[in-house]
Amino acid sequence: MSELICRRCLVDGRVQGVYFRASTRQKALELGLTGHANNLSDGRVEVLACGEASAVRALCAWLRRGPTAARVDQLDCQDVAGAIAPQDFSTA
Repeated sequence: MSELICRRCLVDGRVQGVYFRASTRQKALELGLTGHANNLSDGRVEVLACGEASAVRALCAWLRRGPTAARVDQLDCQDVAGAIAPQDFSTA
């Protein structure tokens, strides 16, 4: 049985206005993950990814570069203990 986890990542750089959230959602759905990708008021994007540990790790690796138009300067990911996994993957 696979380990299910939730991980919260903060992505800093040129990550707003470059289809980062939509691309993250597409990649997350390909990997079978739930969660969200939300713009923060300070210019970062917050990503919550929940699902099989290997799929969450794969999304985190993808977040290090993001979509073509993005520039990721910093990525900080932390596991979220006791998180309730959302039913889908949303963007806001």
